[in-house]
Amino acid sequence: MASITMDHIVKQYGDGFPAVNDVSLAIDDGEFVILVGPSGCGKSTLLRMIVGLEDITSGTMRIGDEVVNDKAPRDRDLAMVFQNYALYPHLTVYENIAFPLRLQKGHFSNEEIDQRVRRASSLLELDEHLNRKPANLSGGQRQRVAMGRAIVREARAFLFDEPLSNLDAKLRGQMRTEIARLQRNLGITTVYVTHDQTEAMTLGDRVAVLRRGILQQVASPRALYEQPVNLFVAGFIGSPPMNFLAGFVDGDVLHLPIADVPMDDRLRAAIGDRELVIVGIRPDGFQDADGLAADKRARGVGFEANVDVTEWLGEVLYAYVPYQMHDEVRGKLEELDRELEGEGVRSQLVVALDAASPIGDGDVATLWFDPATIHVFDPDSGENLTRDEARAVQLDEAAQRQRQRALERARQRAAERETATQPA
Repeated sequence: MASITMDHIVKQYGDGFPAVNDVSLAIDDGEFVILVGPSGCGKSTLLRMIVGLEDITSGTMRIGDEVVNDKAPRDRDLAMVFQNYALYPHLTVYENIAFPLRLQKGHFSNEEIDQRVRRASSLLELDEHLNRKPANLSGGQRQRVAMGRAIVREARAFLFDEPLSNLDAKLRGQMRTEIARLQRNLGITTVYVTHDQTEAMTLGDRVAVLRRGILQQVASPRALYEQPVNLFVAGFIGSPPMNFLAGFVDGDVLHLPIADVPMDDRLRAAIGDRELVIVGIRPDGFQDADGLAADKRARGVGFEANVDVTEWLGEVLYAYVPYQMHDEVRGKLEELDRELEGEGVRSQLVVALDAASPIGDGDVATLWFDPATIHVFDPDSGENLTRDEARAVQLDEAAQRQRQRALERARQRAAERETATQPA
């Protein structure tokens, strides 16, 4: 295993376009880092530079303490799992997994190869499929074979390039769990590229968000969600995405299209002398005001909402509330929507409510939100003016402690399994 350190990495093509632009990122030994962003943001290019499939225009790439800029892929000792599995159709599962070991002629005996293949197949629950051909496997099983081929190499790091994008939703959920468990059990440094929101938020110790080749923020999933650095990260992280509204300042009141918000010290300090800001409210920041305790209701802002459509999904009820979007922020939000590959800016709130809420299509509902949870962004730079740096650090440190506990438990279970298989 090894750390991976990128120092001012640039990838510039012949036409001068910087696909990756001055990225610096340190990935610790044993850490699971997700590279995420919309199509064309440079995440796959960065991954290919780590493994050596793309040349580095400038900057320094280190694996462990070794600079690898000029090293061939085969000399970097990294294992890559591709989107399309890259299995050999004429070989059995056993031989597909064993293939990278057989390539190193004379390095491994047949007994060593067999031991490594069967250990990988046991980890991935492929024992009963070892004699089958890839054509007779499901998509999830093929991806596990591809992972098994990476495991047997005992490489210094795993690199995944959108490995689950060809699977259906149910299989993606199952494979996410398997990949997370595998990485925790092996404790191997892992870099994982995806554009999928759920994968990014559930798999990684840290998530690196890229935009047009530029690194925007690196943080734990929860810190990204609660304390995004700018409008782009706030809009990309979260599903459904954050609601963005124009906010006009008038004295001590922040006028939104849905309600007037009295400004406290936090909002005054963040907004300063600006007259126009973009306000972000997460869908789960709203509640049905009916049934709220009077003291809680008094601490927040309530407003009447004409509910257009509702979607009941069993665990949550989504309500869609139309509102009037101001032209002053429309251009900025349309630009953001294009970058995030949206379907066009819509003048509607997305509100996540308790599944037991009786609100339905066409109802006039009284909704509530806490002003302490709203984000305020500069309409020109996109900077999050209400970001709490101390809270962000606290969230990252908590995530690191939680991860360390999970790794220790995994090592303990592995040691117990090893002891149980030893002959008496």
